[in-house]
Amino acid sequence: MISIKGLTISYDGKSKVIDSLNLSLVRNSIHGIVGLNGAGKTTLLNTIYGLTKRNSGEISLDGRNINKNDISYLVTENFFYSSITAREHLSLFKNPQFNLDKWNELFSLPLDNIIDSYSTGMKKKLALLSVLKQDKSIMILDEPFNGLDIETCRIIRSILLRLKDNGMTIILTSHIIETLTNLCDYIHYLENGRIKYSIDKLDFSEFERKLFESIENKNGYLITELLNK
Repeated sequence: MISIKGLTISYDGKSKVIDSLNLSLVRNSIHGIVGLNGAGKTTLLNTIYGLTKRNSGEISLDGRNINKNDISYLVTENFFYSSITAREHLSLFKNPQFNLDKWNELFSLPLDNIIDSYSTGMKKKLALLSVLKQDKSIMILDEPFNGLDIETCRIIRSILLRLKDNGMTIILTSHIIETLTNLCDYIHYLENGRIKYSIDKLDFSEFERKLFESIENKNGYLITELLNK
């Protein structure tokens, strides 16, 4: 179990991006974090991994403090050293059992080309390969489907489901709600820095309906006013 208790994060010492957040994440499952822009999704993921310092609260894994050795993390904006090839970049992650060329049959990257020449989608595939090569027990993916074509999105979905079956715990965000409802075991709705509710697969359809209905009702009047000529 990944347990988050009383997590509070404030960048300016006043307003709270994460406000006394409590969350329990079942192991060997895929968890989706959902929320509108500014809800605190990336801040939460950064804090779980250890990139963002928390003001208060605890994050534990099976009763002990969680740390970077437990987690591989795909950030939204990926960083690569300049003037190196993809193969050289991947060599930074040590895993002798990882068959890079075999894995690359799924992604079709020119591994011996300089990364600077890669498109946005190619860089995302390379970042995903980097995360996969680390082979940690917990994988965090912030918007993993952004910039990817339909085929690669389906490949990633199949990989994540297989990794879960192999005992990995996966936490991810996506602005496309359908990618989460078709993939996750649990979805956790983040609002104003707190988890408003958590649901499992049985309630995904009702959750999706209520979420879209709420958004449409909230903005419907203004849209009607703007377009009522």
